[in-house]
This record gives sequence, structure tokens and C-alpha cells, in this order.
Amino acid sequence: MKTNIVQTYLATPEGQEAEEILRSCVHCGFCTATCPTYQELNDERDGPRGRIYLIKQLLETDEVTEKTRTHLDRCLTCRSCETTCPSGVQYGRLVDIGRGIVEKKLDRPVTDKVVRWGLRQVLPHAKRFGPLLKVGQVFKPVLPGALGKKVPPKRKASPWPAKRHARVMMALAGCAQPSAAPNTNAATARVLDKLGITLVEAPQAGCCGAVNYHLSAHDAGLNEMRNNIDAWWPAIEGGCEAIVMTASGCGAMVQEYGHLLRDDPAYAEKAKRVSELTKDISEVLLAEDLSPLSPSTDGEKIAFHCPCTLQHAMKQSGAVEKVLEQVGFDLAKTKDKHLCCGSAGTYSILQPKISQKLLANKVEALTGDNPTQIATANIGCQLHIETASPVPVNHWIELLDR
Repeated sequence: MKTNIVQTYLATPEGQEAEEILRSCVHCGFCTATCPTYQELNDERDGPRGRIYLIKQLLETDEVTEKTRTHLDRCLTCRSCETTCPSGVQYGRLVDIGRGIVEKKLDRPVTDKVVRWGLRQVLPHAKRFGPLLKVGQVFKPVLPGALGKKVPPKRKASPWPAKRHARVMMALAGCAQPSAAPNTNAATARVLDKLGITLVEAPQAGCCGAVNYHLSAHDAGLNEMRNNIDAWWPAIEGGCEAIVMTASGCGAMVQEYGHLLRDDPAYAEKAKRVSELTKDISEVLLAEDLSPLSPSTDGEKIAFHCPCTLQHAMKQSGAVEKVLEQVGFDLAKTKDKHLCCGSAGTYSILQPKISQKLLANKVEALTGDNPTQIATANIGCQLHIETASPVPVNHWIELLDR
């Protein structure tokens, strides 16, 4: 694609990156076939190709309209289009750059700003999110229907193993998962313990940076990334084998640290190393002998939902299914595996109408083969799907822990 980006942007690293991405696009339209919002809205501007043209226009004219922002806001950033694209267009990076520019150039309505500010003040902070979640769980029975559904049920964590092994890996506690699904990392620690691996958490590590960064608060997100690198670095220097991700949304973000901090002289090399060490738990387990694991399958049929971040960003499509099949689980047949469930970080809050439509489609696609349980690999998907699922929804690692 030919470009003529104004010097204002061409003089910046983001503008140069955007130009490179735009030039790689051959506007073939293959991406529209796998874009969830295009499938629902049938509007070229609500598909990757249309949004690419909107961002190109922004960079070439230095002008932005409310309509441009609307169509960029509607993007899930599921990156299904990247998996489909024959030219390797890095659409996820382009839309982050475009949104960041729009956020600076076009003032939002007060209500929108307050909601986004509130999300940034709560979600990335475990010490704020946890207490607020407990309050919500207490009042869940009297909350209005839609709001009450969004409050997840109380879950408890079983103890972490006390044994210490020579092999050590780290896990990210994250921000929402410790209070909303506290057993996920504990179950992961027990599974790895059976394989002779000790899992630890760095208490100083916090949000992966995704909430702020994808809400166009790039500086805040980058600072959270630097904080995590500082928290993990002593263990990395001590020989930690991997940074294990049990939330693929966080995993996708941490694998981007090396790229996003590539121009930071103090963190570039460390960020690159962190990204190299970051693996989803499924990738870790596939490299191990799983014979010590003998979970009780109890004749269950499991429908697995592969999060967009796991299949399109971390490129681990099929990894979880391989692990579950190796240890004896019966997997239900599902449809439209490439399509988003509608959670997409804060999307279900900011774009509820489209999100709920995608959720209904996903639940139908997951339950057609009458599974006894739905499993997934990301806390956002787990909490979102369970609001409409007729069967229990859990992180798949808990199945291996039984």
C-alpha cells in the first residue's frame, strides 16, 4: 500500500512503524472473513481493511473525526485478521498506534472519559479490584440483572505445594485473577510440582500493562511493564527457566515487552529477555513428560474455548487441546473456534451490545455437542462466558490438578 504520511508522524518511532505496517498491506480483504465485528455489522469500516484505511487517512491528513474513533473503538483487537493475513500485517500494533493518536487529538465525552478513567483506576490494581469484587459478591443477589451477571461467584484457592525443586519458573499473579479465580495459579503450581518444577510469584509484580496500554494510556502501561521487569529480574538472573502465563491476555502483552520497550536504553535488553522467557502454561507442559499426571476425567466431555490472545497473539492454537487429550480428556466438538467471545479486556464494558451478541454466538458454538464443562485459558474469557453458559466454566489447568 502506498503511503504519504505527514512529517509530524513520520518523525516518530510510532509513525515509522505504522508506515511499515501500512506498506505491507495489499488490501486483499481476506481479513474481513475472520473479523467478528465485520461479520456482525457488515460495514467495511468495522473490518480490519477499513480500519487500516481510516488510520492511513489519519496519518496522511493529521485529521480525525468522531466516526473514525467509533470504528476504531469497535475493534476487539482479537487479531484473528493477523492469523488470516497472507502478507503478515501487524494489525494489532497499527490499531494501538492509531488509537493512541486519536486519543490525543479528539476529546471524548465526559461520560466516556469517566468510565475509562474508572477502569484504569480499578482493574490494573489488585488491591483495589479485590475488595470491590467482594462487595459486589455480597450484593450480587440484589444487583440489576446485567450488572449482577458480571459479578463472578466466590472461588477459593487450595494450598500451594511446599516442596522446592531445582527447576524454578515464575508466574504472574496479575490484577483480576488473584481475587476472581485464585485457584488458577495454585492449581498450576501443584501440576508443575508433580513434574518436578517449583512455581513462584514475584510479589512486586503487578498488572501486565494491557489495561492501560490498550486504553491508549501508553505511558502508564509502559511503566507497569518496567515494574514487572524489575520484579522478575533477580529470579531471571538466578536461573529461572520461564515466566509461565496462566492468563493468555497477560501472556500476549508480556511477549510484546521486548518490542514496546525496544527504544528504552535502560530496559530494552531486559525486556527482550523477558519476552523470550514468557510462555503459556500449555507450551510449558507440552515440553514435559506428562505421565505423572493422572487427573480424574469422570467421563466428562470438555468444550475448550481457545482465547484470541492464545491462538492469534501467542500462536499456540491447539496446544491446550493436545495436553488435555494426552492426559485422557474427551473434547467436545465446537464451531467457529477462531471467533472472539466478546470479552476482549474492557470491551464487554465499553461495547456491551456487540459483546453480548458475540457471547451468545460463542456459547452456542461451545455447547452444541452437549459438554459437561467449558474450559478456557484466560481469566477475561472465563468470567465473560460463565455469565451466559449453561454449564460450569473454569480454567483448563484446574482439570489437570484434580
